[in-house]
Amino acid sequence: MLRSLGINPAQLDPAPPWAPRQSAGAKRLDGRLPCPLCGRPARATAVVDLLGHGRRWLDRCMPCLLAITSRGGPRAPLADTLTVLREAAREAGVALTLVADGL
Repeated sequence: MLRSLGINPAQLDPAPPWAPRQSAGAKRLDGRLPCPLCGRPARATAVVDLLGHGRRWLDRCMPCLLAITSRGGPRAPLADTLTVLREAAREAGVALTLVADGL
């Protein structure tokens, strides 16, 4: 994930070898740490274990956290989801090009 986002793991702060409690992470979020994606103040943190870099803190602002957090696949078949998107774009008068694998 970090590689696809262009984040250098070496630039992330080392995390403790033990599993931090929520309070340990909350102490980091005092507004001084920037999100590595956009530079806004970080409001969420997690520990990631990276091969060759060990455990690191990954601090993100809420918009970036939400943008890159997996929420699972669509609950409807992809073809049905694309049909709904096309119809919504048509009704809104928006030009839309959808690109999807597996269709």
